[in-house]
Amino acid sequence: MAELKEGSNAPGFTLATDTGEKLKLSALAGRNVVLYFYPKADTPGCTVEACGFRDAFPRFAGGGAAILGVSPDTVQAVAKFKEKYALRFTLLADSEHAVAEKYRVWVEKKNYGKTYMGVERTTFLIGKDGRIAKIFRKVKVDGHAAEVLAALGA
Repeated sequence: MAELKEGSNAPGFTLATDTGEKLKLSALAGRNVVLYFYPKADTPGCTVEACGFRDAFPRFAGGGAAILGVSPDTVQAVAKFKEKYALRFTLLADSEHAVAEKYRVWVEKKNYGKTYMGVERTTFLIGKDGRIAKIFRKVKVDGHAAEVLAALGA
């Protein structure tokens, strides 16, 4: 599979949402989409990132952009995370990490000398044309929503 770069077509997918319904990326054609991958619901960094998008949500929505958060959690875990922090955007359960693999964010990670596979925190800004407009790799959670908003405005 070729590397994803800015200008590439965003790989299509269908995943279960936090309500258990299925969402197809193609259903959002014609809108800007913020597709952000995070490692695990209700962990400190992921909570800061999600709350940043929650707090900036009116500005994203006002610009017609959809926000989708994707993690390898179950539908139940993302639903609980969404409710706990009153998140106003859709969370997707990629428990088989198929979409994370399509977007090349399912990577080998190291923690305390242990090696394991997991999600590399990455955000893709997908334009109205279905192409990747911007890729934010190895995201630092503080200020990330503002960084994405700035890119949307560009």
